Amino acid sequence: MIPTLRSKFDDWVWGDGLEKHGLGGRIAATLLRYSYGLIRDMVSGQITLRAMSLVYTTLLSVVPLIAFSFSILQAFGVHNELEPFLYDFLEPLGPQGREITAQIIELVDNVKGGVLGGISLAFFIYTAVSMVQKMEESFNYVWYVAKRRSLARRLTEYMIVLLIGPVVIVAALGMIASLRSNTVVQFLLTNEAIGPILVASNKLTPYLLVTAVFTFLYMYMPNTRVKFKAALIGGLAGGFIWATLGVAFATFVGFSTRVTLIYSGFAVAILALIWLYLNWLVLLFGAQLAYYVQNPAFLRIGRREPRLSNAMRERLALNIMLFVGRAFRDTEVSIDAHEISERMRIPSITLAPVLDALEAGGLLAVTDKDDLLPGKDMATIRLDDILSVVRVHGETGSYRDPKWSDEIDALGQDLDNAVIKVVGSRTLSDLLEPAPSGNH
Repeated sequence: MIPTLRSKFDDWVWGDGLEKHGLGGRIAATLLRYSYGLIRDMVSGQITLRAMSLVYTTLLSVVPLIAFSFSILQAFGVHNELEPFLYDFLEPLGPQGREITAQIIELVDNVKGGVLGGISLAFFIYTAVSMVQKMEESFNYVWYVAKRRSLARRLTEYMIVLLIGPVVIVAALGMIASLRSNTVVQFLLTNEAIGPILVASNKLTPYLLVTAVFTFLYMYMPNTRVKFKAALIGGLAGGFIWATLGVAFATFVGFSTRVTLIYSGFAVAILALIWLYLNWLVLLFGAQLAYYVQNPAFLRIGRREPRLSNAMRERLALNIMLFVGRAFRDTEVSIDAHEISERMRIPSITLAPVLDALEAGGLLAVTDKDDLLPGKDMATIRLDDILSVVRVHGETGSYRDPKWSDEIDALGQDLDNAVIKVVGSRTLSDLLEPAPSGNH
């Protein structure tokens, strides 16, 4: 019974069971595919665990982040906008939201009042930066990115986010507020035809702002190239869910008298933790959707570990070094893992172990900008050395070398000798040379 239902489901979702019914069927099949992939990833637990981890990091870094933002905004004379913005975020908590906002602002006032010493200040900066780093790690997980930004890039780009982010958000809020108070806008609000449209757009403004922030994070935070279309779709979905969730949570808080009675003074903290968790979950949900929009081929298999054959590893190593060698010879071209991933149509998480092995073997070097270069003179990089990285070098997990049977050891030596015979003394430099015309 179950195998029959599963076969039917696969036919409808992944086959042409629905698509053959025209446009409506194709739309339904697409929606089912994305719903299946996203629900499967949520049920697997990794995304929910990362959302919980971000809640913990938020609790540590919320005051340093706001204090940092307050200092930046104070330089522009717009720091008074901080408290209303924070309250808007916590508004679904009801009266407790205003209470939490007041407590956070009081803590921030203590920080800017010079209470901190040198060590405490260093800890505050560390927790603020760690918040952004945790976000990057979570987005990298969603996007199958195995390698983080280099330390120099992290420090530079994190500071850009921390410095510019608050200013841009407050500036956007200020522009929206000034537009609302504009005489022409006020006149249009009284118009029977245009007025309702402006009122509706006024209510949509916070959600559009959230969508814009989500879209920016989806494009900027993962250490890979994210297309604007994918980020925008993820941002729209995330913003819509966030808005809907805010209304639902506010309704829940309004009827949660039992929670208040049971937990007494802890009810505010518990509700705040739940709200933070849901916000991070929505943010990661939108990131996962953006990934599948850009990489629909992974909807069905999800986060299944890639299973590479030995032949695939050998070809990967050779192809990576070929691309790197070509880019190195062209002074106007550079190449990184993302570019190789796109050219070979293989996710970067699959390339990562081979790239690491080549780098560990001294055949590959990585710059501060994550560009890939040959680790040494290409005329000295033998093809046999490249193959050995994935064929010979490895770990068994034991503290002792493996003991092969004599027959298998002899056969393995024969296979190794056969490979050496095929590649001979050819080097990477030889591989890059154009083949003689007679071989075409």
